[in-house]
Amino acid sequence: MRPRRRPSHWRRSTHLAVGAAVLTVVVSVVAAAALVTGGDQQPDPRITAEPAPVTADPAVVPVAEGAPTPTQAGLARTLAVALADPNLGDLTGRITDADTGEQLWQQHDDIPMQPASTNKTLTAAAALLTLDRDDRLTTRVVAGAQPGVIVLVGGGDPTLSASPIGEDTWYRDGARITDLAAGVRKSGVKVSAVQVDTSLYDGPTMAPGWDPADIDGGDIAPIEPVMLDAGRTQPTSFDSRRSRTPALDAGRALAAALRVDPAAVRVASAPSTGRELASVQSAPLIERLRQMMNASDNVMAEMIGREVAAATGHRLSFAGAADAVLDQLRDADIDLTGARLMDSSGLSVDDRLTVRTLDEVIGAAAGPDHPRMRSLLDVLPIAGGSGTLSNRYLDDTTRPAAGWLRAKTGSLTGTNTLVGVITDASGRVLTFAFVSNDAGPTGRLALDALAATLRSCGCDR
Repeated sequence: MRPRRRPSHWRRSTHLAVGAAVLTVVVSVVAAAALVTGGDQQPDPRITAEPAPVTADPAVVPVAEGAPTPTQAGLARTLAVALADPNLGDLTGRITDADTGEQLWQQHDDIPMQPASTNKTLTAAAALLTLDRDDRLTTRVVAGAQPGVIVLVGGGDPTLSASPIGEDTWYRDGARITDLAAGVRKSGVKVSAVQVDTSLYDGPTMAPGWDPADIDGGDIAPIEPVMLDAGRTQPTSFDSRRSRTPALDAGRALAAALRVDPAAVRVASAPSTGRELASVQSAPLIERLRQMMNASDNVMAEMIGREVAAATGHRLSFAGAADAVLDQLRDADIDLTGARLMDSSGLSVDDRLTVRTLDEVIGAAAGPDHPRMRSLLDVLPIAGGSGTLSNRYLDDTTRPAAGWLRAKTGSLTGTNTLVGVITDASGRVLTFAFVSNDAGPTGRLALDALAATLRSCGCDR
């Protein structure tokens, strides 16, 4: 049966906790205890033998030349049991040989489905094609039109933090309000009021298909060009609710740091062009992409989408960013038939993508024609090891794929998605995309089991 199309009114995202586990390289240590004897002489217990050198035994090894390619019949046979799980709901899928680009298996790969956060693979791919991996975002403070008034100018960085120096921030290498305040004080300006310039972005701050309840749920904040810890009200808590006024919060934090009344902070009525008094920069793009993909960070994705829009002459809005991402991928010969994006994160229940599109993006990153996209594979979560996959692939059924599978996850109510790359038991690298809509209560587990079969199968027969 062909999957049913999602009604436009179906909505409500789910908030999934992300483990902070970090993948570590496993090494094998050979401990040797040498006993020195002479005739009947017993070893001296005070002497400890020098241990043998530590040797690395990496889990990821180069793909062997001539590794057999899975056959369509072999894949179909191997996947049959996992595909029979009714919790998969309406499933579309595609599996491709990463080396040759040959499609090896597909199920309804031309039907647009709700992709959830696997949409972020498109955003990341477009960013890598368009921007420099070392690009940083700048947040500035400039002199206002009136004496004593300063303006915080949003530059698209959601990682700015009000945490004091010495305290952790949510984002690694995030800039701090304290540094901006120090720069303003150094400029010698006597500050009497703070304004915030949000003119960089255009259009609404919430995308079509977003649920405002997801702000309190912690999934999203209104998208404005300056905010603190992506709008989190509790800066280092994953489950923190988000602010409804993130730009004003940033301005209020700056005002408090400069001992100016935070309640008097206002949004500037026009773009600010005054003399720069202070500035701070974000982490490089590649680090922000890693954070976005590993934590499935919706706010980060929306703002990176706007970076792509800015670099390609599109409006810095939801529609402009979505058009910019699709245009860049179209230029890279990705099949975008049926693609409809309301945002850059996949949070909108109105987004639609086919598994053919999703698999081709991963395939382009794994193949030889688009070397700028190769880093997309590096920022994918690792099964059983990092990001949104850190606490998955740990049970007896799926553990064989741990460490061998890298994939972007996606989850909304009734939707589970997985897009990535895996090395099968024969040493062949496969790309895959699975999208499950109208899933059952254990749909995510069923999808993990489906992908895990690709690691252990003998699919070349």
